[in-house]
Amino acid sequence: MKKFRKVLDGLTTSSPVNPGGSPACGSAAGTPSTAPTPRELEIQETLMSEHFQICKTVRHGVPYQPTALAFDPVQKILAIGSRSGGVRLLGRPGVDCHCQHESGAAVLQLQFLINEGALVTACADDTLHLWNLRQRRPAILHSLKFSRERITFCHLPFQSKWLYVGTERGNTHIVNIESFILSGYVIMWNKAIELSTKTHPGPVVHLSDSPKDEGKLLIGFESGTIVMWDLRAKRTDFRIHYDEAIHSVSWHHEGRQFMCSHSDGSLSMWNLRNTAKPLQVTFPHGKTQRDGRKESCKPILKVEYKTSRNSSEAFVVFSGGLSYDKAGRRPTLTIMHGKAITVLEMDYPIVDFLVLCDTPYLNEVQEPYAVVVLLEKDFVVVDLTQSNFPIFENPYPMDIHESPVTCTAYFADCPPDIIPVLYSIGAKHKKTGYSHKEWPVSGGTWAVGSQTYPEIIITGHADGSIKFWDATAITLQMLYKLKTSKVFEKPKSGDVGRSAELVEEDPYAVQMISWCPQSRIFCVVGISAHVILYRFSKHDANTTITSLEVRLQCEMEDVISPSDTENTPYFSDPSGHSPQPQPPSPRSNTPDSVRDSIPCLKVKDRMIRMPPGYQAELVVQLLWVDGEPPQQITSLDLNSAYGLLALGNCNGLAVVDYLQKTILLCMSTLELYGSADPFQRLTRSPRKNRQSTSGTHAPCVSESHECSNLISLFCLLFCFLKWINCPFCPIFVSVKGPGRKLSLPTDLKTDLGTVENSFSRSRSSSVSSIDRETKEAVTTLQFAESYGRKSDTLPTPCLWVGTSLGLVLIIPMSIPTDEQERQEDPVTVAPAGTVLMLKSSVLRFGFLDCGGALINSPYEVWRDQHAPYDSDRPRKRKLVNFSPSSFQEASGDGHLAVVCSERQAKVFFMPSQACLYVHNITESSFVLRADVVSVCNSVCLACFCANGHIMTLSLPSLRPLLDVSYLPLTDMRIARTFCFTNGGQALYLCSPTEIQRITYSQEMCDNLQEMLGELFTPIETPEAQNRGFLKGFFGGNAQTFDREELFGEAAAGKASRSLAQHIPGQGGMEGMKAAAGGVVGELARARIALDERGQRLGELEERTALMMTSADTFSKHAHELMLKCKDKKWYQF
Repeated sequence: MKKFRKVLDGLTTSSPVNPGGSPACGSAAGTPSTAPTPRELEIQETLMSEHFQICKTVRHGVPYQPTALAFDPVQKILAIGSRSGGVRLLGRPGVDCHCQHESGAAVLQLQFLINEGALVTACADDTLHLWNLRQRRPAILHSLKFSRERITFCHLPFQSKWLYVGTERGNTHIVNIESFILSGYVIMWNKAIELSTKTHPGPVVHLSDSPKDEGKLLIGFESGTIVMWDLRAKRTDFRIHYDEAIHSVSWHHEGRQFMCSHSDGSLSMWNLRNTAKPLQVTFPHGKTQRDGRKESCKPILKVEYKTSRNSSEAFVVFSGGLSYDKAGRRPTLTIMHGKAITVLEMDYPIVDFLVLCDTPYLNEVQEPYAVVVLLEKDFVVVDLTQSNFPIFENPYPMDIHESPVTCTAYFADCPPDIIPVLYSIGAKHKKTGYSHKEWPVSGGTWAVGSQTYPEIIITGHADGSIKFWDATAITLQMLYKLKTSKVFEKPKSGDVGRSAELVEEDPYAVQMISWCPQSRIFCVVGISAHVILYRFSKHDANTTITSLEVRLQCEMEDVISPSDTENTPYFSDPSGHSPQPQPPSPRSNTPDSVRDSIPCLKVKDRMIRMPPGYQAELVVQLLWVDGEPPQQITSLDLNSAYGLLALGNCNGLAVVDYLQKTILLCMSTLELYGSADPFQRLTRSPRKNRQSTSGTHAPCVSESHECSNLISLFCLLFCFLKWINCPFCPIFVSVKGPGRKLSLPTDLKTDLGTVENSFSRSRSSSVSSIDRETKEAVTTLQFAESYGRKSDTLPTPCLWVGTSLGLVLIIPMSIPTDEQERQEDPVTVAPAGTVLMLKSSVLRFGFLDCGGALINSPYEVWRDQHAPYDSDRPRKRKLVNFSPSSFQEASGDGHLAVVCSERQAKVFFMPSQACLYVHNITESSFVLRADVVSVCNSVCLACFCANGHIMTLSLPSLRPLLDVSYLPLTDMRIARTFCFTNGGQALYLCSPTEIQRITYSQEMCDNLQEMLGELFTPIETPEAQNRGFLKGFFGGNAQTFDREELFGEAAAGKASRSLAQHIPGQGGMEGMKAAAGGVVGELARARIALDERGQRLGELEERTALMMTSADTFSKHAHELMLKCKDKKWYQF
């Protein structure tokens, strides 16, 4: 057991720390300080370094910047490639795997080895990779790097081990999939085209076998040349020269004709009997103009030509081809079935599409049943079996980015009833009109693991919407969507100009969220300096939304001179309980009041019908002051047991009683210190000659300690003594300088693709972007049962306030305990002058009892305020308290407070405020996110730094347990969305459209294999249909041939070594390493040992056989020599 002493005598390794003139209350990292404390603590720490390991678990959302698409019709697994080198593999819900090429090169094309559990990827760095999908974590088996030619197209025939690779030079190479070695068989471009052709045909854009004869390869060149190459005879059967460039080719299943799509928006049909001219040329979307010419159309990038058994008419599906004159038209997918043409408009540009068919054999009737459409920011599947072509309801969370994600929150081990309740409410608002058939991408197997608990992810978006996601068992399903914009009035036509000046765009963008799962109270901070409080109800209600307006605008100015006192405002009777002054009228006759005391948005002031779910109850808005907009809110906390809400920004702090709908406290940060301010700073004063003329009372003025004005000094003392009961103690003054518009940070707008590889020290809209020399921002807030003063003997409700200067203030509160009194009597808030100090901006608070266990915040048990009244079950508040008083008998008085800043972490003992431990987290970087989390039945401090390091520290000793460079190149998106949660999990927005979940727990890493789904399941390959005697007799049956005979080394020779380099992969060992835990790992290692032993025995047997053969040869030669020399005399030698 490790002992932590508050008083350690003779400790030579500790050294006091005095950062920034603060009291010497720290020591070296992880060592106890020598601060005097009342007693000895004995806390057993169970967490060790072996309990931590960083590992990616699962990725959610549509792949960012997708480039390629592939489908295995037997396994029913879908693969999506992306520009960043990622490959996403999707099956049935729960089967979702992300793979990444180490090179990061864009994926150009994907080819499944159908029903073989393998995938070939062609990347932009001219490398082919073979992935093994027969393990839960796919890995690369082989790679082949082309050095002299660039890959443009690949084709792998069904049940073939030879891959055709087309290049930019127009050549076609052949790769053996098993060995991943090039064949000596090459189709050179100059042999494929006519000798009389003077121009290069361009890159290869298409390769395919003839369904009628696998020995014939159709090669399409970009320039419009099409060649049918006879693989056996090594010559050309026919050549087609078309005037327009070719984008794609698709065969009829009988192999007698094929269709091409062209750059002029046309489709050409070719018959093999007559290749001199096309059988048919159509412009599906091109109309004939008056002069007889077709109007110009956009290119048809891809076409698929599929036949159906139930209809004599074939399906022709293509993308693009619209006329240029139809500006503003959305991207379209066209489905032609006979004379019927259906145009499906898409929300985003089409990247690729595939027609899903029942059979993997190209020479059979295809029977298409769905179309998978890959869009730039979405992924949809269209049902072809119904005439109206409905889409399937997507089981994957592909709409995370429906509006850009601006903030995230992650809650593990939630109350078990919250997910079903949210789902039942959200299901009522789901879209309808989906196909009733089963989701066609249904491959793989997945089962819910044994170690699962309710998890919820909440995302805030730029349009003001909030989405609740069920994240249980590494899945992600949307539960409920909330639109915060419905709280506000839509701007009228005459107010558009003013609104545009107040907020550039996305005025409802969500900056911060705070949620109490137990009480189901939810708070949202918007970019327009507003806070919305929601309560959850299963019943609809007609209600009005209460709006509170807060004037919180401050500046640093010189010391007020005696002449300035001429403008000292009038003070009213301080006996009123409301500390918030009446704001001046926006309609004042003075020009400056046009932008004074108005919020950025207007709350609806009428009765509103609210559906079941989260219903807005209160809106708190910061006001414009003297033509200056309110500063964005940087911190927020709520406590349902106290019924209080606290918010802060770079100007000060406000505390709101949401039960009584009143403002309890509203003052500048400097005012909170009173005489306990550790810095010698000038006071903040109101702007001169800015008094309101509306007849309402102005706020009081805080002056310096050297102020000679008696009235002002009396006001200062009076406000300090009465603090809350004075209605004018807050400071409401303006920031000098030009007006500032509120806007969403540029990297979180629609163009979220912008990635910043380095952080500047100033971070816009974050708490650290504040000018530290002029303003002190409130960076973090937390309500807790604690001790506001050293003399306190019992814990009371307190508000812990952290600032950007590294200062911590503790504000005790007096809250009535009786329910009736709580609704009527005021809550007393009295800053006690308690100040703790750390290096840099404070980020997080945490509280431990004297036994080292985490103290949760008290909360109110959820009750439905709009439920029908039941006399037997009256709706009374039920509070659950986790204050230290509940374990005083076991652990004694007091508790531990964990405070983490951007550079430092400290542990204080309360109420003595003695610093027990201090750890300097980083000197070269700064902490972006820190949380006190529960891991392995213990508690630790988890930190994420700007340099990409993820660290964990033991509590309370702050001993380093983990320090891994996880994200070397961070960007602002990750910084704003990274969050930790209990159970050793975390998440961040890895791209504008994807959420990456990770774990830092060794236990979860070991169990991850059981949690992931299986991509490959053993399925028998369907047999080819028997086409009958007559079709086979008349040559209708497909001809097969032995590719090994043509492409093998014996017939074709070896390819040039300088053309491509074979790189062996680690796929075989990856699967073994993945199962290296417990009995499975032991069996895997034993199997490897047996294999190695068998291999050595085999080698020994081969050597023994060679020795025996050598001995037999020697004996034979010796016997022959003996017979030869047997009858010779000695002189004949």
